[in-house]
Amino acid sequence: MTDATTDMLQRIRLHLARSKDFPDGSARHGYEFVAPLDATGHIAVEAWKDLRERCTVTRFWGSDVPEQGRLLHRAGGADGASWVFDYEEGQSDDDETGYRFGDHAFVPGEYVSLRDEDGVMHTFVVFTVQPAA
Repeated sequence: MTDATTDMLQRIRLHLARSKDFPDGSARHGYEFVAPLDATGHIAVEAWKDLRERCTVTRFWGSDVPEQGRLLHRAGGADGASWVFDYEEGQSDDDETGYRFGDHAFVPGEYVSLRDEDGVMHTFVVFTVQPAA
């Protein structure tokens, strides 16, 4: 792993976007995760392979206890692979799948969607992207 690869690691914070249940969106519902991003803000798959142990996620959801997990790239999905937030190694019933995460640029103000463990799709706004410490 090179310093250049490590320098690609970014801390991305997603906040729940406006919805029927949250007409103003919600900063109390979302995710903060670490992923290597290329110059255009897309997740860099090859860098992720070297840095996967550092690619973590925290799910925060209102007053619920935050959940800790990992960002994984798994076979399957519309483009042959999917990005998922995995909270329990070896189990997939708690995974949350990013909708076309490989196609989206993680840039503040952009929107992305995730399917939660119950199969419900939620839309999020990329709130911040900062170098991971």
